[in-house]
Order: sequence, then C-alpha cells, then structure tokens
Amino acid sequence: MTTPLSPTRPSGRAADEPRPVSIELGFARHAEGSALIRVGGTEVLCTASVEPRVPPFLRGQGQGWITAEYGMLPRATHTRGSREAAKGKQSGRTQEIQRLIGRSLRACVDLKALGEMTLTLDCDVLNADGGTRCASITGAWVALAVALDKQVKARTLKTSPLRAQVAAISCGLTGAGPVLDLDYVEDSAARADTNFVLTAEGGIVEIQGTAEDSPFSEAEFAELMRLARLGTAHLFAAQNLALAAFRGETGLGETGH
Repeated sequence: MTTPLSPTRPSGRAADEPRPVSIELGFARHAEGSALIRVGGTEVLCTASVEPRVPPFLRGQGQGWITAEYGMLPRATHTRGSREAAKGKQSGRTQEIQRLIGRSLRACVDLKALGEMTLTLDCDVLNADGGTRCASITGAWVALAVALDKQVKARTLKTSPLRAQVAAISCGLTGAGPVLDLDYVEDSAARADTNFVLTAEGGIVEIQGTAEDSPFSEAEFAELMRLARLGTAHLFAAQNLALAAFRGETGLGETGH
C-alpha cells in the first residue's frame, strides 16, 4: 500500500511508487551473461564478458577483477548525441558512471574466490528517461550473476564468489516533495537528486546526493533513504524473479548469494 506524501507527480505515481521494471535475460546470445532491463521508459542492455586474465596491477596476486563500461546510443535521448568514440574521448559523466558501476559490482563479489579472471560489464543505454546509472547497476548485477553461474557449471569456479545482491535507485526532492524513482521530467527539475546503491541484506554500497537549489535537511535525507529501501526491495524482487525463471529454463544452478 502506497502513502502519497505530496501532490500528484507528473507521471501520476504516488511519492513512494516506483516505475514498472522488467528484466529479460539471455538477450545478447554471445555474452556469458546478459540482461535487458526496463525501468519505466529507461532501457539498458547489460552484458557480462569473462576473460581468463587480470589487469597488470593484479597479476600474480591470485584475485580477480570486475570492471564496467557505460555508454548511451546517439538517439537514447530526445535529440541525437554524438558518439563518444567519434570525439576520441569519453565525457567526465561517462567515466564517473562506469566507475560507479564497477565499484558497486566489486562490492558484491569475493575477488579472491574469483581467481585470476576479469568480468567486464558493458551497460549500453538504448532509451533514457532518467535513472540510467541505477538501471545499469541493477541490470548488470543480474548479468554478472548469470555469468558466474555459467563458470560454476563449466567447473571454472568451484562455487560462485557472489556474496551480496545489489540494486540501485534514485530519489529526489521535487515540487511534489520527497519522491522515489525519478524519471527525466522530475530529475531535470529536482532541487535535490540522490542515487542509492544498496544490498538486499540492508547494506549500503554507495550514496550519491546533490542539492541543486538549496541544501536539504537530515530529516529530508532520512525520508529519501526510507524511499530508497522501498524501491530497492521492488528491484530485488524483479532480479530474483528473472534469475529464477532463467535458471529454470537453462538448468543453471543457484549461486548461493
């Protein structure tokens, strides 16, 4: 049961109502793991690739590495954006987001148990309507889980090194008050925007919060945190549903996270 905290939002959702979410696994046939995640009007294709090597700074240390790359297709937004490859460099925003995705996923994996193996999560935004970094993290975790399942089934790993379930969601302060899961219209006008990366066990991986207009209070932050926990519970359920269906179809075992 939702409890509206303020006037109706542009989408008509209650303040604590998340956008519809769906996760389709196995979308990219060649990747070790893949998930097409849809959160409202935002769609992100997340693929996991496995390589039997690690970056030079980790060689000989007996541990693995997880990294991420993020990008937006030119018409993921209302007007065409230039491909960053054509410019010859990534924007600061892109670099910041892919580092966030990488940190979020490394926090949920035992890198020692992974061994000298690298998993790269590619997150490509097909359609953007706010919350692309959060959708990327949520979808990439599922792609990662599938890729690790396959390594266990292939006996490359004895057991899955996945140790936590991670999802991310945005919250913000708008004209409608504190709200959950901002779409683009709300995000572009919010006086405060926050992104919460949380675990199903109640842990905090990372919180990003910015006041756009004026500082927000500790009480307002506490309400945003409450909303984030409600929203990530919705995402954890979607992740579990997608994984259970995929494992049943493919015969992949449980990862025991």
